[in-house]
Amino acid sequence: MTPAVTGVTGRLGGRVSALLEQHGVFHLALVRDRAKLGGLPHHPHAEPRGPASYGDHAAMSRAVAGADTLFLVSGHLSGRRLEEHVTAIDAAISDGVRRVVYVSLLGAAPDATYVNARDHAATERFLEGAGVAWTVLRPSYYPEMLRRYADDGVVRGPAGDGRCAFVGHDDIAEVAVAVLLDHSGAYDGATLSVTGPEALTVAEAAATAGLVFEDGAAQDLSPDTVSWFRSIADGSVAEASETVPQLTGHPARSVAEVVARSA
Repeated sequence: MTPAVTGVTGRLGGRVSALLEQHGVFHLALVRDRAKLGGLPHHPHAEPRGPASYGDHAAMSRAVAGADTLFLVSGHLSGRRLEEHVTAIDAAISDGVRRVVYVSLLGAAPDATYVNARDHAATERFLEGAGVAWTVLRPSYYPEMLRRYADDGVVRGPAGDGRCAFVGHDDIAEVAVAVLLDHSGAYDGATLSVTGPEALTVAEAAATAGLVFEDGAAQDLSPDTVSWFRSIADGSVAEASETVPQLTGHPARSVAEVVARSA
């Protein structure tokens, strides 16, 4: 097995690459910007490749040459994300990839409350018909997103008393590597919800991160951000799954643990 790992300069892809290195698994470490190749940590079992722009079929094909598996971290919110995902998957398949592990999002659906989850659902549908083995990981929201939406220590948004099973990048990466290292086909065609151990209200999660939550619409929030809070309010991301303990052998880390590890 030779996986090609995308997003290796980010929080998730970087962790997946590091874990594969710990397992002694040779893999391709893909970056979208050639300038970032020199900044990658040295991993004896990783071969840096780039540029691997999702929207550039030829570049993506060159970057994955020799890989049989693609670990695809979802692309940036470019306005063309679905098109870019389709191009990246097509390019990988054209160069011999026969398995794709895609990082989607909990609550992904064509009519998802969180508008940015809709591209994920469309990518999943494309992948199902792409003619290769596939596994979809659907992680819940990251606790770090609370800090992103905080203003002077206060998180404001229309989440009400809705709950979210926030999950950390370390747990997602460990689940991803467990799937990548499996050679039995047990996860082919599977959609795995990857969550924290319990569903918390935004107020509870914010307090754990040293923040305060104030419910209600904030006029300066973008429509995308408002939809993020509303997806918590309506229960779209309230599921707490057993995927992390089942695939990693340890309980999913709590929000408090994730916050402490990222401090």
